[in-house]
Order: sequence, then structure tokens, then C-alpha cells
Amino acid sequence: MNKFCLLFLLGVTGVVLLGSCKKYYESVPVEAVTSDYIWDTKDSNGVYASEFLFSIYASLPDGQNRISRDFLDAGSDDAVTSQTSAAPITLLATNGITIFNNPDDLWTNSYASIRKATDFLNNFSKVPLKNTYERRSWFGEARVMRAFFYFELVKRYGGVPIVGDSVKTLKDDVQIPRSSFERCINYIVSECNQAIDSLRDDPVSAGNYGRWTKDGARALKAHVLLYAASPLYNGGNVGDSLNGYASYDANRWKLAADAAKAIMDEGRYQLETDFKNIFLAQQSVEVIFAKTNTQNYFLESRNGPINFSTAPATGNTSPTQELVDAYGMSNGLPISDPASGYNPQDPYSNRDPRLTYTVLYNGAQWLGTQLQTFNGGVNRPGGTTTQTQTGYYMRKFLGNFENATTYENHYTDWVYYRYGEVLLNYAEAMNEFAGPTEDVFNAVEAIRQRAGLNPYALDHSISQDSLRTIIRNERHKEMAFEEQRYWDIRRWKIAGEIYNSAPLHGISITKTPTGFLYNIVPVLTTAFDESKMYFYPIPYSEVVSNINMRQNPGWD
Repeated sequence: MNKFCLLFLLGVTGVVLLGSCKKYYESVPVEAVTSDYIWDTKDSNGVYASEFLFSIYASLPDGQNRISRDFLDAGSDDAVTSQTSAAPITLLATNGITIFNNPDDLWTNSYASIRKATDFLNNFSKVPLKNTYERRSWFGEARVMRAFFYFELVKRYGGVPIVGDSVKTLKDDVQIPRSSFERCINYIVSECNQAIDSLRDDPVSAGNYGRWTKDGARALKAHVLLYAASPLYNGGNVGDSLNGYASYDANRWKLAADAAKAIMDEGRYQLETDFKNIFLAQQSVEVIFAKTNTQNYFLESRNGPINFSTAPATGNTSPTQELVDAYGMSNGLPISDPASGYNPQDPYSNRDPRLTYTVLYNGAQWLGTQLQTFNGGVNRPGGTTTQTQTGYYMRKFLGNFENATTYENHYTDWVYYRYGEVLLNYAEAMNEFAGPTEDVFNAVEAIRQRAGLNPYALDHSISQDSLRTIIRNERHKEMAFEEQRYWDIRRWKIAGEIYNSAPLHGISITKTPTGFLYNIVPVLTTAFDESKMYFYPIPYSEVVSNINMRQNPGWD
């Protein structure tokens, strides 16, 4: 088989192309494979165009241990890496990135994917695909993915060059200046709107699960508009027009709320009854769009507790005490409330059930036994072995192995958009626009009710500020490790407060003859330079090769 087909086979998960590639290319030299073969004017089934489209899907980033074996959240206040050697993720939490070294630099990969999506949009019309419904959808899929990759750039760098429908090659001298933040947001929203008109209706069949749909594009649009309305960009930007809007406009919150409400009004999605099923069962009633993966137990091997001989793991992710403390009690009260019933010497009893779904702690059931994360315990023995640095291991996304003896394959799809986030997006945006209305309370209480809080209802007489605090806390708990918290503390413009006020903490547990002693201890001193860290530096290679490329504030 020639190299061209092999690239598709390696890059497109779950698509068997061997037969068609061999038949089509067996007499064609590798050097002769051109776009004419991809956009085949005789390919009425669109086989080769489909392969090209799926290669764009394959380039969607997967958040599972994405950054040198760590979750992005290990660069926020939710976790630290357990790796004993210097880990790239720590640079993001300690002012460590530079114009030469940024472990979350997606500039090149995003533009490569944008180029492929544009190539598809410009050329797919040549392919005589017989199924007109599929034809419309494929155009929509390429368009919404182009919008997705532009937003991946904008939330990292602010305004970026918009290439439009031109396809640049490595030989081109590209001297395109950055577009304003506002123009980028308008462009992304416009692309989503166009895609919505073409995409499949929700929900899709099992055979099309993992492909973009109308509500998938709506969810991306709502997500983008929520960011655009947030304090970092909505008049509070740290730079100029490249980094946000010139002044505050409350209507931006209304646009974000309306975009989320459009999905709610469709009524096609709902909250999953079992929180864990969101991530373990394909075609969950809550999942709007996810990147599909093969069944495996990769997450357990990377993040599960150490020292299980029948289920070896390296425990890469150490949740912080800050994350654990965000989860209140099962009665809905924060642990800081004297009426909550919280006992610091029995800290995990009667907590918000989402804590157990998200974090493994001392005494938690796992692999048929109770975890020992006390000092010197089986799962925290000390020494140089990679192990929890905080007394906690990550539980979220892992299979139901509480009573098993070994790990088995299960679905590990990366969920980008789900109905729980839509409700939280709506609640946040509507509270900022109109204050604590009944619709806002209903959205937040739906999340709390599904979580199992009793009572889940809130005091409807509270202020807008108080409700904002509750909404942000619910988002913190609900969306942990889903690549939300890292960006949320930036768009809310509170990253300086989070990183600079105090070190991150873990728990030091001492076993005694009568029980355990719990002491909170520092584990990592974080830092955040507010003058520049809200936006990543434009990569050095881009600045020196493009005379029109302006660097972000503080990175010159």
C-alpha cells in the first residue's frame, strides 16, 4: 500500500480503508497522488472525500492527559501533576511559559486543521456525491470544524489572522495581520450559523455518533458567545482591540443566553441520571458532541492509584485540596457554613456526591478495597515512585471499578459539549444580563438536583452577586477536568487572585491507633503575571516570519 493511504489509515480511527485504497491507488505512484484523486469527479460515493473529512476529525484535540501525560486542569487550581521530574504542565501555573516554550501552543496544529477544512469547503463540490442530505452535512461538518479551530486559537491568543477561503501552502509568503477579537468572534459565530443550516438533526444514529450536528454547532456558538461576554474580553481586556472589545456591553450576555436557550428549547437533550454515564456510555442523552475513541483503559493506567498488582497505574493526576473543598455537603451547603455538618476530622462523609464521582480519597472504595492515601499507606508509600502529591487521585472518567480486581476496556470518548454545560452557560449569562430570575434558578437547580443534593433548591431571594458565586461554584464542581476551569478563571479575570493569593494544597493524613489525623499542607506555589499571562505569546516563529504579526502585551 502506498504512503498516502497509509496516512489515512493511521489518522482516521475506526474507518477501514484498506480495500478501497488498494483498488484505487495500486497503479498510481506515490508522487503522483494529487488533489484530483481526493476530489474525484467520478467518486459518487465520496469515499476519498470522506477520508479527507475524517482526517480533520482526527485532528480535534483530545483532553485526556493531553499535555505530556497531564490534564490541562493540572495547570489550574484543580490539580497538580504527580510526575516526579519537571513537567511541562507546571509551566502554565507558575509563570513559566515563554515565546519559545509553551506546552499548550496549538497555533501550528490549529492552522493546519483550518487549512484542511478550507480545502474541503473549496473542493468538495467537485465530488458527485449521490446522497444530497449527506452532501449538505459534510459541508457543514467542515465549516463548523473550521470555526472550532479558530476558537481554539482565539481563547489562547486573542485576535488571530483570518485566512478566509484561501488555502496557503508552506511556499507562500503569508503576511496577514491579526484580526480584531470582535471580528474573530463574529466570523466564528457566522460560520456556526451557516453550518447549522447544513448539519444533521439531533440526535443522530449510532453510525453517525461522533459527527457534528445542528445542536453541536449551536453548543459551540453558545460556548463562544459566553466567552466573548465574559469580563476578560467584554470591556476588561488587558490589551487593545486584538484582546477584547473596547467597552462593556450587557447585550453580549443576552446573546450568550439566547444561544444556550436555543438548545434548551429544542428539547433533544437532557441531564443524564447517572453522572458517570456521561463519560462511560456512548450516545448518552446528555452528550451533544464528543470525539470518539476506541474502548480501552488508558485513563486508568495513567491516572489510577498506584500499587495494585492486577491493575498497574501511575497516578499522574493529583487533585488539590482546593478542588475537594469546592464540593460542599450533601445538604447543599458549603463546608464553610457552620450549619453544613462538615467535620474536618471526618472530611469525606456526607459530601456532595460529585466529589466521589470526581476524586479518589483515603478510604474510598477502589478495586475491591479501601484506598490508603495516608502517609506510608499502600497507595501513598512515599519515596521516588510517581504517586499522588496531594493525598488524592482523579476518579472522573474512570470506569466502574470500585469492586473489580482489574481494569477492562470501556468507552473513553472526550466530551466537548453536554447539556449540563448548556444549563450552566445559560444560568451564568442570564444572571449577568437580567439578575436572579426564575429561569436562572431553574437551570442551576436542575444541575444540583441531578447531583443528588438534598435539598437542591436555592434561596430565591439572594442577590445577583450571591447567585454568581453559586453558579461559578456549580460549574467548578460539575465540569472538573473537562478543560473548563483553566479557561474559566481566565475569562472571569480572576486568575491573578487564584494563582497569587496562596499556594495550592493537599492533605497529609497520619494513621493513629484510633483513626486518622488530617492536616492541610502546601504542595505547589503558583504564580500569574496579570500583565501578560491572560493571553499566550504568539509563537516566536510566527512573529519573525510575518512582519505584520503583532505580539501580545508583555511578550515583546
